[in-house]
Amino acid sequence: MKLAICSGPPTSGKTTVLKHVIKKLTNKGENTAFVKTDVQFACEDDFFAQELNIPTKKIYSGELCPDHCNVMILGDALEWAEKERATVLVVETAGLCLRCSPYVEGAFGMVVLEATSGMNLPKKIGPMLSLADIAVVTKIDLISQAEREVFRARILEVCPGMRIIESDALHGIGVEPIVKMIYNSSDMKEPIYLRGNPPIGTCTICVGKKEIGWKQHFGIVRPLDNQVFYRGE
Repeated sequence: MKLAICSGPPTSGKTTVLKHVIKKLTNKGENTAFVKTDVQFACEDDFFAQELNIPTKKIYSGELCPDHCNVMILGDALEWAEKERATVLVVETAGLCLRCSPYVEGAFGMVVLEATSGMNLPKKIGPMLSLADIAVVTKIDLISQAEREVFRARILEVCPGMRIIESDALHGIGVEPIVKMIYNSSDMKEPIYLRGNPPIGTCTICVGKKEIGWKQHFGIVRPLDNQVFYRGE
């Protein structure tokens, strides 16, 4: 079974891209299963089950970071997809942490970015972009050619050599290369590992300590005059 993981900021067009990708995979004879990870609300699984007639699952991360939750449930998701006799498992994750990567070794990973979200977005989302196999840029019909070129340049500034696919996802334009890459990807083999190192920023705030100020906490703390940030892998 092949595994494709799709991440990206909210409203970037992930679900719209995946709708066309899954349709085309089905036309190629693939049996696709779909898992959605979100924080507290999602309906994509219902939409895909009804419109595309494929097996779907949904998980809410709740108090967990969506990427953390994705790591926790991915093993079960693969077992479930195998029972459904899927040949491709597509996972869509909210990816809201911006310091983690949801991708795993041996799987296809793509990030979906909307071109209307600002020219500096590629600089703001860390390993969600830098560890992906491809970057899909959506809503290209809503900006000028000059803005498209600047957005592309920003992506390449963060990730030199990144393959960029521009798509009018609403009409399914530009998704064929994504389908081809998933179709030609290798089957998953165990054991499965994360792609890249997760952060070690667990702290007392994560477990409910409410006092304000770094002096009131222990673990990973940070004073005001300290600008340590993610620089990419």
